[in-house]
Amino acid sequence: GLSRALGVPTQGGRAWHNPMLFRHAPAPFPNKASLSMDFLISSAWAQAAGAPQASPWSPLVMMLVFVAVFFFFVIRPQMKRAKDHRTMVSAIAKGDEVVTNGGMLGRVDEVGDAFLAIEVAEKVVIRVQKNAIAAVLPKGTLKSA
Repeated sequence: GLSRALGVPTQGGRAWHNPMLFRHAPAPFPNKASLSMDFLISSAWAQAAGAPQASPWSPLVMMLVFVAVFFFFVIRPQMKRAKDHRTMVSAIAKGDEVVTNGGMLGRVDEVGDAFLAIEVAEKVVIRVQKNAIAAVLPKGTLKSA
């Protein structure tokens, strides 16, 4: 039948689809020129016609925009957080209640230049680096915990 004449594969003598539906379908691209990759490379005829040249400064401007966006959205907030952490750590005094980066809660027993002695339970004192302090807690937090 028609399936065999059009070269349509069959299964059990029947076509997999209705070949008449696809017989008069328009081509996916109206002309062959739209299949070329001219959008990546300027054509020679376009250059001969005096096509405007891209500015040599545009890549540099784009890089500067990326650096500015990266600075304002990544680097600057991180610098602000680091400054706030340094201020918090330098203000720690004996008796403050703190939490370490590891999650240990305790009361500051002794303050040194680089280390703190933290009492985590009655008569249990641990020494940690000052930079290991994640937050200073409000007074009375340990009693409620």
